[in-house]
Amino acid sequence: MDLSDMKLANQLCFSAYNVNRLFGQFYEQQLKQFGLTFSQYLVLLTLWEESPQTLNAIGQQLDLSSNTLTPLLKRLEQAGWVERHKSAQDKRQLVVSLTEKGTREQQAVFEAISECVSSELDLESYQQAKQTLEQLEVHLKQLLQDKE
Repeated sequence: MDLSDMKLANQLCFSAYNVNRLFGQFYEQQLKQFGLTFSQYLVLLTLWEESPQTLNAIGQQLDLSSNTLTPLLKRLEQAGWVERHKSAQDKRQLVVSLTEKGTREQQAVFEAISECVSSELDLESYQQAKQTLEQLEVHLKQLLQDKE
């Protein structure tokens, strides 16, 4: 590898860092009108795919521990987006469900977020970028596991 390849401008990690930072700013701006954080939005995405779900199932999908999820869910519940209750089958399981507000606001939230994919970035380019990032994620996870 040539040393010029190691310049900051040539680093994929720097581009990923900047895109992550800009995504954060974009989502913060778009979700502000709903009183949501990006992390809360991710929780809602899982519930919009399937509700109700257990705390453990949500944690697995988001790769978050229960002690990280619990405060997020508590704030979502206080804001009227979700309800939390113990499972009737297993009292140790916490079940999370969308409320009427959580269901009703889905389309409005999606419309606010959909501006991210605009005429400047067509859906095919967006999906290709996502696929590349997923491949990179798998590769990096494997590298980290190999180092353990």
